[in-house]
Amino acid sequence: MNLVILSRNSQLYSTRRLREAAEQKGHDVRVVDYLRCVIDITSHRPAIHYGGDKLGPADAIIPRIGATHTFYGTAVVRQFEMMGVYPTNESQGISRSRDKLRSLQLLAAEGVGLPVTSFAHSTKDIDGLISLVGGAPLVVKLLEGTQGMGVVLAETKKAAESVVGAFRQLDANILVQEFIKEAGGSDIRAFVVGNRVVAAMERSAAPGEFRSNVHRGGSTRRVKLTPEERATAKRAAKILGLNVAGVDLMRSNHGPVVVEVNSSPGLEGIEEATGVDVAGKVIDFIDKNRGTGRARGKRQSA
Repeated sequence: MNLVILSRNSQLYSTRRLREAAEQKGHDVRVVDYLRCVIDITSHRPAIHYGGDKLGPADAIIPRIGATHTFYGTAVVRQFEMMGVYPTNESQGISRSRDKLRSLQLLAAEGVGLPVTSFAHSTKDIDGLISLVGGAPLVVKLLEGTQGMGVVLAETKKAAESVVGAFRQLDANILVQEFIKEAGGSDIRAFVVGNRVVAAMERSAAPGEFRSNVHRGGSTRRVKLTPEERATAKRAAKILGLNVAGVDLMRSNHGPVVVEVNSSPGLEGIEEATGVDVAGKVIDFIDKNRGTGRARGKRQSA
């Protein structure tokens, strides 16, 4: 199999592990910086040029698209799709997952458990925005934030009003969510490949921090999911149309709630915490499914 990994940096842990896992199984692998791809939009002969030459044939791609380059990255993935190349995640699924508001709306429509969330454009009814999520403490999130950046815990109503007002004055799009106090500063990353959760870890926030992201100093450990948590993670990935996803869950008093679904989940933290060869699971999935045509394609119009 000729496999292309779309990644800006071939030395990143996740990119290296995927390449190693594929090569160990006898596949030819090429790492391609998707920002250097030139899309050739020609009737009946779609192509991609890279480094001045037409990119050679590929059987499958693994998109590792960074959040800051979603627009161009998904355009490249879409071009590969037009060329009949099998993607682990389709461009549509990546776009859905990157739009936090859109993804929550899709998940809510299917009855997936979520933190109570509100969204508004105007600052004239901040009280209504806050009361919808049960008042302070609450969490304010930038729609464009990643790895815990742009996430603020407002512990009082006054603080919430100030944070919401400040973000909206900057014309920033924000979500306001209930604070899941019972989670105790921890969340769960469930790594979904196909229709299976292949690994799961609990992430706990560093002292004095409420965000559990590893990039914010959080710690990790292997965790066993309940059947409900496992089912929730698989449903969330399926609804957004993702075959490979990191589904972030919190344990609340009313069951597991989905916080976010990541279409390019990192491998380092979860492989170290669980000892599972997650990269190998991804390659096995491609081997099994690349001849079946489209990756998922659920909710194409959503």
